[in-house]
Amino acid sequence: MVSHTPDTQIRVGLEGAPGLKDRRRDRHMPSAKRVLLVDDDAMLRSSLAEQLAAEGEYAPVEAGSIAEGRERAKDGLYEFMILDVGLPDGDGRELCRELRESGATCPIIMLTAADADDDTIAGLNSGANDYITKPFRYAVLMARVHAHLRSHEQSEDAVYRIGPYTFRPSAKLLLDGGGKKIRLTEKETNILKFLYRQGDTVARDTLLHEVWGYNPAVTTHTLETHIYRLRQKIESNPGHAQILLTESGGYRLQAQ
Repeated sequence: MVSHTPDTQIRVGLEGAPGLKDRRRDRHMPSAKRVLLVDDDAMLRSSLAEQLAAEGEYAPVEAGSIAEGRERAKDGLYEFMILDVGLPDGDGRELCRELRESGATCPIIMLTAADADDDTIAGLNSGANDYITKPFRYAVLMARVHAHLRSHEQSEDAVYRIGPYTFRPSAKLLLDGGGKKIRLTEKETNILKFLYRQGDTVARDTLLHEVWGYNPAVTTHTLETHIYRLRQKIESNPGHAQILLTESGGYRLQAQ
């Protein structure tokens, strides 16, 4: 059980887990999805960060105060955020409200030591997606996170970071750091969206069926043509792709 003073056994178990050090090297790997953790309890924050990194797909970014969380939030897009209510320089719900007002659309989970209805209502009213009382189990926290991620991915608000671009699937649009817009077709949008969500190499046949459906008239040549055109739009050097990669048997998105 994860609490505001994590059990030493949890930390020892993580330290001794096979391959954890190797997974930690991948903590900031290019394809990892960033997660913002804001909590002044360093042990809890570290424990959560270690467990998230051990899953192999997340790159935790830690902050111990509202001021630090505010700065970290400026670094770019996050897959989701976990914010503590009781922070040394203020109420985490105010930080949540600030983040929403500044355009953050990802799921935000609030952590609190209080379980009164008024606290829960205040947290949800600040823009949080969920409100979890300490102590809690990591598995329960992540089950809620994943539920909100699934809902978010289907919403009009979903925004992703792909290489130097901000990807807005609902608008079929990529924006670069200078505000330049790259218009995408529906198929191009669906290719990027599926590759992003998978986070790993996707076989050509799988991607073809996901984007075009089971249509015997559509072949892998159709997919390859769309990949070629997509690279012309998003790669600085399409002949040496750095974002939309060809790998053995399929394609992978170097998302960040």
